[in-house]
Formats: sequence, structure tokens, C-alpha cells
Amino acid sequence: MRHFFAIHTGKLAGQFARRLRLGGGTNLPGTLARRIAPNVLQTMSQALPQGVVLLSGTNGKTTTSRMVADMLRYAGLSAIHNRAGANLIEGITTTALAATSWRGQAQAQLALFEVDEAALPQAITETRPRLVVIHNLFRDQLDRYGELDTIANAWRVALAGLPPCATVLLNADDPAVADLGRDLNAQVSYYGMEDVRHATGSVAHNADSQFCRRCGQRYSYPCVFYAHIGHYYCPACGHQRPQPQVTLERLELQGAAGSQLYLRYPGGALELRLPLPGLYNAHNATAAFAAALALGLTPAVARNALEQFSAAFGRIERVDAGGTPLLIALIKNPVGASETVRMLFNAGQHQQPDLHLLIVINDRLADGTDVSWLWDADFELLANGVAQITVGGTRAHDMAVRLKYAGVDPVRLTIAPALHEAFDHARSHTPPEATLFALPTYTAMLELRALLAARGWVQPFWEV
Repeated sequence: MRHFFAIHTGKLAGQFARRLRLGGGTNLPGTLARRIAPNVLQTMSQALPQGVVLLSGTNGKTTTSRMVADMLRYAGLSAIHNRAGANLIEGITTTALAATSWRGQAQAQLALFEVDEAALPQAITETRPRLVVIHNLFRDQLDRYGELDTIANAWRVALAGLPPCATVLLNADDPAVADLGRDLNAQVSYYGMEDVRHATGSVAHNADSQFCRRCGQRYSYPCVFYAHIGHYYCPACGHQRPQPQVTLERLELQGAAGSQLYLRYPGGALELRLPLPGLYNAHNATAAFAAALALGLTPAVARNALEQFSAAFGRIERVDAGGTPLLIALIKNPVGASETVRMLFNAGQHQQPDLHLLIVINDRLADGTDVSWLWDADFELLANGVAQITVGGTRAHDMAVRLKYAGVDPVRLTIAPALHEAFDHARSHTPPEATLFALPTYTAMLELRALLAARGWVQPFWEV
């Protein structure tokens, strides 16, 4: 009885939240349902005929989970997915409620949940997933998550409880993630990148996971793609990158138009065009492709879904802002920001000689209150080739100082903390046919999309 009361209360709360325009109702229903029946997510997960898939990591989990969701749809499977990005345990419970009937019956075949790094252990315990995909682990919101080893150890404990029938899919190129596959009861599989032409050189001095997970000595990196992602081995104990079963053999970056991928997998290989720019999006696509194969989908279905993929809101999202082409790319930590800047700069070179940027930095709880990460991001890339930068948000002045020390000419820099003023200034100073690139933190991205929705240029995020 308590279980059914929890389901009814949660579903009603979601309806009222949306009807009263209190947002998308992505967390409140789950919060209320869990207070009434703490095991409600576990019960709903057990009712799904084909089980649960969990996907986590610091960067790329929203995009990658959407790729997998599209693949499931192309395969004709009925799947629930926390598409709006509510990835804490309450948001996951809300998503499960939406796909559960008033009588408590599952209305989907399986569930695909994007999961916050800190919530992953609890999600594993409650949902007993058939597949767990872990994409990467970087420093992110140190005020909330703490050190990387704390997160990795919590993941390891949770994964150790999975049965042999479950599968754990790990990024071989991330030593902190790859090492999680050691001594598990579950089946373990890896994916990774082999095209060393995209190596950037040596590991940065401030990169994460530079030391061997077995003996503590510093890794040697013959190949680094970005941050600590690459090919590595320990010269002291011999521990090395595991051999991935699914590999990105060749990658041709094509600017803002996207990229061409050549993927190899057990029993075959295929080529596809990904309509998303950047190296890290190619890595996301490789993870999604490997997940699809682990779920029994055909390579052809996975390829078709990737070739038709459109980005999640705020993640390389293209918008027509009243005649001004706008591209929104979320930034939230040093690695993500550095790769986004690198990708946008390279993409911009294919469109226009000088970039027009709007950078909005907030320090609210969902962004992380510690903005010291700005100093670890490679904003020095913006010292040249930028026409104008407008900075806004609650930490606009911090961002302006960071850009000054990055070598950006102050003449090209405008500070406007209020978002609507910053956006209007950046848009008005973007020439016709040029693209305005917006780099917001998470809450700034939601505020920017709310502004765009109010002007009729996008849909609210929960409807995307």
C-alpha cells in the first residue's frame, strides 16, 4: 500500500508542478515518493522486463546517454530516460515514476539513467543494473565531490556488488576508470581511442590521475589525447592501459560540421559521420556505440542513430536567436572548458576569422561554489583570434580577471554581470552571418535557455 501511495503522490506532484509552471517537475515527484516509500525506485526497477542501464562520468554523460537513448529508439525498444538531465537519485526516481502506471506497472521495457558521479553508488545499489557505463573521472565541483580517489573508491565498492550477469563498460583511456574493472564479479568490457594522430603531447602538470593505481608511481604516457586521457603504462610495476574491445581507429575532425569516425568492434568495423564537432564528442560516440553492442543492438542501428543525432540542450546546441546563429556549449570544470574552447576555436576557424564569445560564470550550488577551476582551464587559447568577449554571471569579474591573465586584450572584453544585458550586448556586437558562441556554467545555461524560451527562440528544457 505504501508503494502505491508513493507512486500516486509522486505522479500527482509532477502534474501539478508542470501545470503551475514550477519547472519541469524533474525532482519533486521523486523526492516525495522516496519519503513515503524509500525503496520505490528499487521496486520500479525490478518491474522493468529488460532491466536498467546506468551511465556516469564527469564529462559527456548527458550527450552519451542521449546517444544511447536514440539507439534504443531506433532499435524499436521502449525505454525511459532522464532526458532533462535530472541525474541525482530524486530525478532518476521521477523518471521511473513517469514510466510507471497508476497501478504500479512498468510502461517501458528498460530504463536508461544518466547518473551524477556522487549518486552512482546509490543508483547501482537500488536499481541492480544490467549494464553500467563509466566514461571518465575529472575534478569537478570540489566543494561537493572532494578528491577523485573518494569517488573512485565509492564506485569500486558499489560495482563489487554486481552479479556475474551484469556488465561494466569502462573507458580504457582513463586510468582511474579502467582500473575499476579489476576483480569484479560482473563481466567487464572496455572501449578506447587508437588514432594517435590526435595526441596533444605530454600530460599537463595539473592533470588528474597521473599516478599508477597499483603501486603509486607516475604513469608514462606515450600518447595523450587530453588531460589524463590517453595511452599509459607504469614503468615500475608494468600496469598498463587494458586492450579495448571497441576502438575508435581513425578520426577525421571536420570543424563545426562534425567528424568522420572509423570504429572497430569484435567481428567487424564501420565508418560513420557524427554531426557533432570535437574530439571529446567522438569519444562520447565511441562509448555510446560500445554500450549499444553490450545491449545487443546491431552496429547498423547504432550507426544510424549516431548519424542522425542532435545535441542535448546546452551541449553544442545550435539556436537561431532572432537571426543570430547561437551555439551554446556548457562548461563546468577545467578539462571540459579547455576542450570546449579548443573545439569552438577550431570550429570557428571554419566559419569566421574571429570568434564572438559570451561566457557566463555562476557559482551557485549546481555550478560549484569554488570557481578556482577557472585558473586550470586553458583560456590562453583565447588570447588570439577573438573579436570580442562578453562575460556575465555572478562571477563575471573573476572570469574577466582570468581572461586578462590569459592574455586577452581588455579592449575586446566587456563585463555585464546581468545575463540579459550580457546576452544582448554580445548579440548586438556579433556581425550578421557570424556565430555567437555562448559558454555558460550549468545554472547560467538554464537561465540563458529560459531567456531564449521567453523570446520564443527555444522550447523549455523539459520539453526538448
